[in-house]
Amino acid sequence: MKSNTLILHTAALFIMPLQLMFSVFLLLRGHDEPGGGFIGGLVAASAFVLYAFSFGAEATRKLMRMWPRDFLAIGLLLGLASTLPAIFSGQPIFTAHWWELPLPGDDYLKLSTVLIFDIGVYLAVLGTITIFVIGLMEAEED
Repeated sequence: MKSNTLILHTAALFIMPLQLMFSVFLLLRGHDEPGGGFIGGLVAASAFVLYAFSFGAEATRKLMRMWPRDFLAIGLLLGLASTLPAIFSGQPIFTAHWWELPLPGDDYLKLSTVLIFDIGVYLAVLGTITIFVIGLMEAEED
């Protein structure tokens, strides 16, 4: 179901990068305000779906550079990995752990298991939606 309209092709090329940047914003904002991995993943998946509707399933697979099921698998593994620090320290499974890594100067990079879990959800949602859409598009072509 590839579109041949110039307007959709042009719009997809301009809108897709904005959607992907907004999805990362939603992912990172999700700790303190509405947003997070699920909504960010939906916005990212909608960017790839728009691209797929414009240029086709094969072009979208090339753009993603990985199979959508790999995004899903990595997301599930990150979600599982986010529980390991709590398990190893004898705490309940979803207890948040924070680390501060020193940066040059007096700054610190703050990382947490919550962010790892959100990135896992983001990738799992992205992979699931794109698996469905690209699969349906390829089934329609047959």
